Amino acid sequence: MYRTFVILRHTFIEAILQPIYSVVLALGATILLIFTLLPFFTLGEDTKMFKAVGLDVVLLLVLISTLFATSKSIFEEIEDRTMLTLMSKPVRKWQVLVGKYLGIIASAAVAIAILGSLLILCLCWRIPGDAMLRTTSLDEREIHQIYDLRLMHSMGLLPSLVLMWFQISVLAAIGVALSTRFSLVVNLPVVILLYIAGNLTRFMFPLTDGSGSLMDHRSGLVKHCAYAISVLLPYLQIFDLRTLTVYKTIRIGDSFRYDPQGVYLSTLWSYVGVAFLYCAAYSIFSLSAGMWLFEGRELGGAEG
Repeated sequence: MYRTFVILRHTFIEAILQPIYSVVLALGATILLIFTLLPFFTLGEDTKMFKAVGLDVVLLLVLISTLFATSKSIFEEIEDRTMLTLMSKPVRKWQVLVGKYLGIIASAAVAIAILGSLLILCLCWRIPGDAMLRTTSLDEREIHQIYDLRLMHSMGLLPSLVLMWFQISVLAAIGVALSTRFSLVVNLPVVILLYIAGNLTRFMFPLTDGSGSLMDHRSGLVKHCAYAISVLLPYLQIFDLRTLTVYKTIRIGDSFRYDPQGVYLSTLWSYVGVAFLYCAAYSIFSLSAGMWLFEGRELGGAEG
């Protein structure tokens, strides 16, 4: 376990010291600050729009930096024979694989925490303007309303940020598994395509319900193929809770506690727990496949 931790620490430091990591953080902070100052002209829904756009910005930028790290994590060390030196020590291949993966998703967690914190701060700054309230008001009810709005919207963002990390962790597991055999040129496009396909798997399940409404008994082969694809591909919709965390009212604070259309915060976090189980299961599956690929890999460079 200590050896895995050493590899984790080294991979984490290596990931955050990459130039693209700093560029992503600086670019993300700049975009969020610019969006904070811009009106969205949504007739009273500016706050929700800012939350949705901000989450998309954080997801896209952190995903890009993470995929670059995963694509280079093992393949380059094999090609430049660094892996031979590492494996000459009392360390197993599974420890290398797990340590690399944990270090990369730890660096992704730090990036999400930094950009997510900035997103919440920007959100709190613009809420009074979006709600047409005055922070300098002497009316205690108006001040209390601003506080409740900030609390409600911030508490809604936290589950979305955690789910974002789970989603990136699943894709990172696929990237690390592929890096045992393929270079950045192959790895990065494949994971991006899997990300797109994973967001489309939600449309596969109507084909697999067996109700006969979409296909008759003669289309059984298509049904089984659709089911296999929907199981093997990552089901990324499970990490998308924006219909509740962004567009719904969270039943928290005095102003929203009794909203009949609101959703309880405990409901959101229970859903996050279910998503964590899926994330853990799919990551283990991907890393197991990567371990199988890694076991037969020549460590002296290009195979031949």
